[in-house]
Amino acid sequence: MVDKDQRVLRNSIIWCDSRSVEIGEKAFNEIGKKRSLSHLLNSPGNFTASKLAWVKQNEPAIYERIDKVLLPGDFIAAKLTGDVTTTMSALSEGVFWDFREHSISKDVLDYFDFSPLFFPDQQSVFSEHGKLKETVASRLSLTIGIPVTYKAGDQPNNALSLNVLQPGEVAATAGTSGVIYGVSDRLEYDPQSRINSFAHVNHEKNKNRIGVLLCINGAGIFNRWIKNMFGAQHSYETLNLEASNVSIGSVHSLAHIVRSTQEGIAFAFRYGLDIMKANGIEPVIIRAGKANMFLSEVFTSSFVNATGVAVELHQSDGSIGAALGAGIGAGFFTEQDLSTNTKALKLIEPSQQEPYDELYHQWKTHLQTHLQKTNETNPLQRSIELTN
Repeated sequence: MVDKDQRVLRNSIIWCDSRSVEIGEKAFNEIGKKRSLSHLLNSPGNFTASKLAWVKQNEPAIYERIDKVLLPGDFIAAKLTGDVTTTMSALSEGVFWDFREHSISKDVLDYFDFSPLFFPDQQSVFSEHGKLKETVASRLSLTIGIPVTYKAGDQPNNALSLNVLQPGEVAATAGTSGVIYGVSDRLEYDPQSRINSFAHVNHEKNKNRIGVLLCINGAGIFNRWIKNMFGAQHSYETLNLEASNVSIGSVHSLAHIVRSTQEGIAFAFRYGLDIMKANGIEPVIIRAGKANMFLSEVFTSSFVNATGVAVELHQSDGSIGAALGAGIGAGFFTEQDLSTNTKALKLIEPSQQEPYDELYHQWKTHLQTHLQKTNETNPLQRSIELTN
């Protein structure tokens, strides 16, 4: 949130801060669950719109000074160029975008009584969002006037780096958190809001490209916790090698604990992928950068055999996606260039699905028991509906 001089009014509220959950749930019910899901493709939940409403309720003096509301990428681009813009992709990530009307959501603005002037001019992701100011260029030792031609969130950007742009294509990341991100051409939604749908970097009014995202909060961070607790003196490479020498599914030594941790993360991906399949995402191959958890052969093998879907590893990451996006926005190359020049490092195919499938169903039984207990004791979780 910035004032008319682009000065920050308060620290940003990070995406996983849950202070606005109840505000979002109330909006979901009062706008109407079916209307919210069919137009926004999401519940207002804990997204930016609800967080802005929290500021309005709890910090009115700050709220009254707001000139513009920006996602971090919009803010950084504004500081670089002096021009304030946003994109459909960014607005959808904040749950401000109505996909049916192809405009900022009147439902959200009316319900929370937000001014439409809070939102800057909307441009294509791949377009000129301004030119580098002289004062900034001199401080960064860059050329004055370099255009800013692309900005996107981390997962859409990662998908671009892997050439995941067309319906049916799927990307995965397994860093601190884990994500499966698939592209669909349908304005559909999960009735239980277990997945989130946003405008992908190449979404247009008459060409739906919806990024369907499922997030697993505990992936690499869980693997790191295990390392810190039980094997801090060892490198990840050593732990991965040790884990590769023990059998699937048992827990006794450090090696077993490391392996079971990585299998558990893979099972969480399988659980999420099953939800996405129920919502029309049926990947044949999942693309991923050879980084983070995918550096582990144990995890990669567990992922492939648990999900039954082959993984194509690429030498790619978000920074490459940002460079490619800027190149497309500047007109140096096209989306078609990505599809013709993207080469995989390695393809890993399922080889022993049966033992993983048996263990996954044991894992899922434990998960459902735990969720049921949580559902009974935590009022905020009472709306959870378990899958079969």
